Amino acid sequence: MNEFAQTMGTATPPASRRRRGFLKRGVIPGFGLTFGLTLAYLAIIVLLPILALVLKAASLTLAEYWAIVSSPRAVATYRLTLSSALHATLMNAVIGLLLAWVLVNYDFPGRRLLDALVDLPFALPTAVAGISLTALLAPNGWLGQFLAPLGIKVAYAQPGIVIAMAFTSLPFVVRTVQPVLEDMEPEAEEAGIMLGASDFQIFARIIFPTILPAFIAGCALAFARSLGEFGAVIFIAGNLPMQTEITALLTVIRVEEFDYAAAAALATVILMAAFAMLFVVNGIQLWQLRYLRGN
Repeated sequence: MNEFAQTMGTATPPASRRRRGFLKRGVIPGFGLTFGLTLAYLAIIVLLPILALVLKAASLTLAEYWAIVSSPRAVATYRLTLSSALHATLMNAVIGLLLAWVLVNYDFPGRRLLDALVDLPFALPTAVAGISLTALLAPNGWLGQFLAPLGIKVAYAQPGIVIAMAFTSLPFVVRTVQPVLEDMEPEAEEAGIMLGASDFQIFARIIFPTILPAFIAGCALAFARSLGEFGAVIFIAGNLPMQTEITALLTVIRVEEFDYAAAAALATVILMAAFAMLFVVNGIQLWQLRYLRGN
């Protein structure tokens, strides 16, 4: 075929050149159109609401903005929201990593059902999750009735808020770590075993450094989700000002009072906290990738 093409003056290009041409052309034709539509969609869905929020908060003077975001009630909600989100993320960091490890490395009856249940918080409306947790953990609930005589208060207190946040954000850790564990090659672990390394050494020096970027990303997403969680929390928190009131609820209260500027000001605080967290995590991931490439 090549000889015939040469005789006709049109030699068949090499396979590598054909691949380069295919990749340059792209699987989906019309890069400019598809890229433009993608940016327009993101601008309308993501950037435009954020811009509207920032502009609404910018309608306040600096003194008015500071008076709203630094009021004792607002500071109490920050403290409760941040501490609860941090505790929920720490819980998910341990439980999510163990759950991803079990799903990848072990085969047992009900494994597929457990794998499907991990995504339940994504499919379940958060209000339904909050009502279910309240029915379970309230002083007269299925589990709460046994905890109340022991003096353990979960519902209508911070532990209930932490559990609600952990429930809705757990899939982020599992679903970011699980694919990395599945794609790991066993050669490194086998080499560690042949060199006499213990199971803990293999995990600490081979497995965990490999999954660390994905693990940090999953924890960051879980933390950001916990910061903005509303539906699952308000049913179990009790919503007492200065005690069990989260920032998202205070923001909704300001909206119901038609104080939209104050609501936007409170929302920008959580927005900045989430952006700061994602910025720090991306920096850690970049450092980790450079460290691994250097070694």
